Amino acid sequence: MFPRIREITDAFGGRLRVSVEKHPSGALVVLERPDLGGRPRVLLDGYGVDVLSGYIMSARLSVPHPLPEEHVDGMFTARFELGLEPAATLLLAQSDSAVLDIPAPFWDRLYAELCLVAAHARELGRRAEARVH
Repeated sequence: MFPRIREITDAFGGRLRVSVEKHPSGALVVLERPDLGGRPRVLLDGYGVDVLSGYIMSARLSVPHPLPEEHVDGMFTARFELGLEPAATLLLAQSDSAVLDIPAPFWDRLYAELCLVAAHARELGRRAEARVH
C-alpha cells in the first residue's frame, strides 16, 4: 500500500501530487507540484496535515478576506499563508525550499485527500509505536 500516491488535476493542466510514505515516526505526507519548474514540494507529518486541513477550510470561509498565517513547528516546520491576488492561492513554505502554491480549484479535493491520508498516517504511527513497545 505504501507509498500511496494520488494526483489532483485541474482543467488547465495543473497538477498537485499527494503521497504518503513510511517514516520511522509512522508516515510523511508529501505535497508537490510536478507541473511547475523546480517541482516545489512540502513534507508534512500528522500535525502538519491536521493544521493544513483546518487552514484549507478556514481559507474557503475567509476568501475574499485575508487570513492570518499558520506556522507548524517540529521536524517538518511549515508556514501556511493565504494569497488573494491575483487569485486565491494557498502558499506553503518549508525552510529554505521554494514555496508550493495551491490554487483554490485544488482545495476541495486536497481537503478530502488529506482526510484520507491523515487516517493512514495515524495508523502507520500507531504501528510504529506498537513495534517500539
